[in-house]
Amino acid sequence: MLLVSKMFEPGKGALAPLDRRCVAGKNGTSISQGHGLTLLQGTLETVLRRPYNRTCINSQFAAHSPHPEGRIEVSSNHDEDPRLLAALRLALVDGVGPRIRQALLERFETPETVFAAPQAALMEIDGIGPKIAAAIVAARHSGYAENELVRCRELGIDLVLRAESNYPPALGRISDPPGVLFCRGKLEPRDELAVAIVGSRRCTVYGRQQAERLAGALARAGVTIISGLARGIDAAAHRGALEAQGRTIAVLGTGLASVYPPEHADLASAIAERGAVLAEVPLDTAPLPGLFPQRNRIIAGLSIGVVVVEASRNSGAMHTVRHALEQGREVFAVPGRIDSLASEGCHDMIRDGATLVRHADDILQGLGPLVAPVQAGADQAVHTARELLLDDQERRILNLVTLDPVHVDEILREAGIEPSRALATLTVLEMRRLVRRLPGSQYCRVT
Repeated sequence: MLLVSKMFEPGKGALAPLDRRCVAGKNGTSISQGHGLTLLQGTLETVLRRPYNRTCINSQFAAHSPHPEGRIEVSSNHDEDPRLLAALRLALVDGVGPRIRQALLERFETPETVFAAPQAALMEIDGIGPKIAAAIVAARHSGYAENELVRCRELGIDLVLRAESNYPPALGRISDPPGVLFCRGKLEPRDELAVAIVGSRRCTVYGRQQAERLAGALARAGVTIISGLARGIDAAAHRGALEAQGRTIAVLGTGLASVYPPEHADLASAIAERGAVLAEVPLDTAPLPGLFPQRNRIIAGLSIGVVVVEASRNSGAMHTVRHALEQGREVFAVPGRIDSLASEGCHDMIRDGATLVRHADDILQGLGPLVAPVQAGADQAVHTARELLLDDQERRILNLVTLDPVHVDEILREAGIEPSRALATLTVLEMRRLVRRLPGSQYCRVT
């Protein structure tokens, strides 16, 4: 049972997730820690009689937007979507993080089955003791998940479940993916071709310039930029992508009901227009230190490579690098002055084998093949990021070559240019290791 003393913060009074007021967050010390734990009866009745406080909603982020086609919409009748409600309810249970959630689903298969299980069966899962098991059982009768669904609809926020087709495939392949993503904006299939740019909050002018330059160049090439909306390098990366008219995704360590840091509210709104703002924590979660390293695994998981621009040895960006290495992502580092404390972490990475970055081409050349082709345009399927360095003629010839062998005569017939130019282009593509020549005057694509 949640102690009544934890339901108050000095100078703030009671905080009640059940009446949709601002709460400190899943891992804080406010009432939201309970996420459905049984409360004292008298206190619960008092809380439910309080008026609904909307002052916590950030005005820049509260406007409705049409739900993109194919996305999950929150229904006003929650009984019609028990799968969504159960997934959200499980995500809101205090103490159930990504790893415990994964263990629960491996045993019980679906969130609905988890809540149907007796407490004794829940305690058989490694990492679940009496307290967490009691929280899961109590969450069956909590109104917290229903209130979160209503809030999501009011704020124009989608819920993306891992079981849905629009859940980012790369993120679903990591060992501890979020069960539910709160999404403001739109996720698209081309976001599979994404690079994360991270670094210090207290960056230098040089670091800010390099982050904007690299993000802009990658965005113009068709790469989605991932970062964390923090001050410093993160904000510069987002702005660089937006100025290049490209896509960018921000992953927050706080809830989406208000933007942190608050001065980035306008930036978050711009990102939602040209990409998405994501979080895995409840809407009103406050900026608690432990949430940001956990957020960093999502930044790495959404990308195929992570670029670090200015990071000291103790920078939070190094947490993202560790997650990237564990997840099998490529890592890159931008060098600084050799005597710069702000770039010590980057220099250590380069010494230990990370790719040194001078310009965007170094990143595109260093990225490996994609798990599956990404449709970057109406007639462009990208198999590897190196293809983004090609000019129009090279790209047109490459698109005529498939994974299955194709005879050179067929390529020349479909090329629409002089045979000599088409053959020269095929030679260039072969030198760039994008196509392979086979016996019998045939070519196939290299993956």
